Amino acid sequence: MMNKDIFVKLLQQRQFKAVRSILDVMNAVDIASLLSELNDKELALVFRLIPKDKAAEVFSNMNNSMQSYLVEIFSEKELRELLDDLYMDDTVDMLEELPANLVTRILDTISHEDRDTINRLLNYPEDSAGSIMTTEYVDLKSDWTVSRAMAHIKETGIHKETIYTCYVTDHRKLVGIVSAKDLMTTDDEVLIQNLMETEIISVFTHMDQENVAQIFRKYDLLALPVLDAEGLLVGIVTFDDAMDVMVDEATEDITKMAAVAPSEKTYFETSAFSHAKRRIPWLLILMFSSIITGTIITKYENAFAAIPLLVSFIPMLMDTGGNCGSQSSTLVIRGIALDEIRFHDFFRVVWKEFEVSLLVGIVLATANGARIFLMYHNLGLALVISFSLIATVIISKLIGCILPLLAKQIGLDPAIMASPLITTLVDTCSIIIYFSIATRVFAL
Repeated sequence: MMNKDIFVKLLQQRQFKAVRSILDVMNAVDIASLLSELNDKELALVFRLIPKDKAAEVFSNMNNSMQSYLVEIFSEKELRELLDDLYMDDTVDMLEELPANLVTRILDTISHEDRDTINRLLNYPEDSAGSIMTTEYVDLKSDWTVSRAMAHIKETGIHKETIYTCYVTDHRKLVGIVSAKDLMTTDDEVLIQNLMETEIISVFTHMDQENVAQIFRKYDLLALPVLDAEGLLVGIVTFDDAMDVMVDEATEDITKMAAVAPSEKTYFETSAFSHAKRRIPWLLILMFSSIITGTIITKYENAFAAIPLLVSFIPMLMDTGGNCGSQSSTLVIRGIALDEIRFHDFFRVVWKEFEVSLLVGIVLATANGARIFLMYHNLGLALVISFSLIATVIISKLIGCILPLLAKQIGLDPAIMASPLITTLVDTCSIIIYFSIATRVFAL
């Protein structure tokens, strides 16, 4: 990775030939990362020094604010050249984030045909296969020979996002796929129809992008054809786009599991006010829901007065219950995300977690019961804590596995049923269990 200080020093000394030489050998992703550390004036200067064949790839790896700034200062000629080299899906991704005035400027710059394609892609539902696909793919005909197919790839491949997988079509209907490896290792006279695979894995334009990413993971694909409602090939989703989806979905799940509203901006791009705004609603909900726990504790004031020692064990019970519930919910949410667990596995999951909770509860109860008896020489107190622990662990693990499954079944994101919400519910349950057992054992 190029040292920023050295790079800036070369710029200040106006050693543009040296800067261009450095950019020529750097990876496009590393260049984008380096540019993110420069000020606007330096950014504009350096971007114009990037080799033309690399500029579009660098631009597609920039963040939204950098892209917006460059689009705003570019001349019509510079903007047209950049858009000609950008892949269609990268152009659409950029347009979705740019201000309206810059979107208008870009649409006025591109050809009528490209504008129609972009408008069609923008009209697909957000987070669908259609919204992340590209229309730039290599299509072949079944009656072509390998030599003709190779000639076609050489002629048009430079404008396609990938040439590793080629698609055999008949009036836009997908009839087969051929890999570049097969084409390069087969005799020139062989017909494509004798080489192509007809067992095709494909998706439809309105399929959720998370499901598309799961198909990539399951079948180890490089690209995935996208069909419209009539079964016609309209585009492909490439592996790099599927990876972006996986990162986005994982980020969204992590934020929801932490009771934070998701944001498309990076941590440092998001202002302190925006961070607070996304965190406060959940924190308010969880804070006020804890009033229920406080009300229950107040109800058992007489038990505290009779045996003050009971109070000291409340944090341990609540923390243990919360931790157990979080363990179960995390594993179940992961299983749902990877399509390992579905709603028809409901009773299998519940039974599995019940078995786990029983074993965990007995071990924790034995350890704590022995500790309490040795410290306080009070068998009744040891039994109360032990039975409360077992019941709390069982309840918390069942809540932790059931809530994500129910959320998925009713169309909610299972990630919202994660640690903060489950901990709040488990706290209430653990207090009820604890004092119910204590009042009976000690006849309070």
